[in-house]
Amino acid sequence: MAEVLVLVEHVDGAPKKVTFELLTLARSLGEPSAVFVGNGADNAKDKLAEYGAAKIYVAGGDDHDSYLVAPKAEVLAQIVGASSPAAVLIPSTPEGKEVAARLAVKLDAGLITDAVGVEDGFVARQSIFGGAFNVTSKVSRGTPIITVRPNSTAPEPAPAAGTEEQVSVTLSDAAKKAKVLDRVSEKKGGRPELTEAAIVVSGGRGLGDGSNFALIEKLADSLGAAVGASRAATDAGWYPHTNQVGQTGKTVSPQLYMAVGISGAIQHRAGMQTSKTIVAINKDPEAPIFELVDFGVVGDLFNVVPQLTDEIEKRHNG
Repeated sequence: MAEVLVLVEHVDGAPKKVTFELLTLARSLGEPSAVFVGNGADNAKDKLAEYGAAKIYVAGGDDHDSYLVAPKAEVLAQIVGASSPAAVLIPSTPEGKEVAARLAVKLDAGLITDAVGVEDGFVARQSIFGGAFNVTSKVSRGTPIITVRPNSTAPEPAPAAGTEEQVSVTLSDAAKKAKVLDRVSEKKGGRPELTEAAIVVSGGRGLGDGSNFALIEKLADSLGAAVGASRAATDAGWYPHTNQVGQTGKTVSPQLYMAVGISGAIQHRAGMQTSKTIVAINKDPEAPIFELVDFGVVGDLFNVVPQLTDEIEKRHNG
């Protein structure tokens, strides 16, 4: 089987969920090999092997952690040159897309971003123009480089050898032009990160006031979900902009997306319509969001959401 490289996205050696998703996807396309850049590989090897990495390329050392983005592209370029893989899969995160773009330039190869699926022959499925069209794309030149949205594939373990191979790369002067001077650990809450969450509950203008986001938070917590917000809600100062879902916010593709009090303007739909199952609660039966949904509830969210939360909690407790 042809080798498929997967760039490991990690925090201090702990791989993010999207890495396991890409390893699962890579298994359907060839033989997955994980590429780990930076320090902490010893903490990650067992999990990478558990999710199907037959080989783990490790480029460790402070040099790779001390500079932004560019070292990852140089490591990948060297591995591609040496091993001639069938493709390279990279998480479609802000950093991942920059790594992919730099790699494509280095390899003079085609790049597809924001894929929501990859089929045989490395044909990528994408949702484009604000979600107005679904298309298939294929790289016609060089090694295919594809960034894949988080939550596009359900991660499934499939233990493999996980054979480690050390990679030594001397960074170019160009790769050292942006240096990390300091790191600050973000305070973690009890909820999952928005773009990685399997379930997202979002609130919008229909909440009427920022204090009513407590209803959204309680529902999200009952489901183990992340909290999102529409642009109208964040612009009004009701919820942080870091939680905004939409074309100018974050793109999410969870297994379940719940839109509460959100009309469904195209800007918001562009950020969530690739979700597997969509549920909306809105008192306006003509709201555009209902064009997208798998399940819609026409009703007052202030009546529906508390009842829904209570019912979910009863089932957890029962």
